[in-house]
Amino acid sequence: HVQLVESGGGSVQAGGSLTLSCSASGFTFSSYSMAWFRQAPGKEREDVAAIDSGGITTHADSVKGRFTISLDTAKSTLYLQMHSLKSEDTAMYYCAARRTFCNGDYCLKDVSGYEAWSQGTQVTVS
Repeated sequence: HVQLVESGGGSVQAGGSLTLSCSASGFTFSSYSMAWFRQAPGKEREDVAAIDSGGITTHADSVKGRFTISLDTAKSTLYLQMHSLKSEDTAMYYCAARRTFCNGDYCLKDVSGYEAWSQGTQVTVS
């Protein structure tokens, strides 16, 4: 079975940095498109960033220029580097994977297309 396990969450001061990791197993990592989503209490899940099977990345306007999605195929690990963190970035962060094709903004918008999800990790900015 597909497993996505996150690490790296925590509490940081506004303006600080944090990097999240998502370790993947149980499937062919290089054949999937992957993404990061976040959800604050009482709010809908929000798209953050995505990387397709060809390695092309896209970032939501709310984090563009501050967050960077990347992957290490040798380690089967997805990363989210977060810089210049704001209080509005406080949320539970999730990584997700899909086999169905997506490209550009659609990778972020088509949430239902993701078939595997991590348990989530909390990021708190104060």
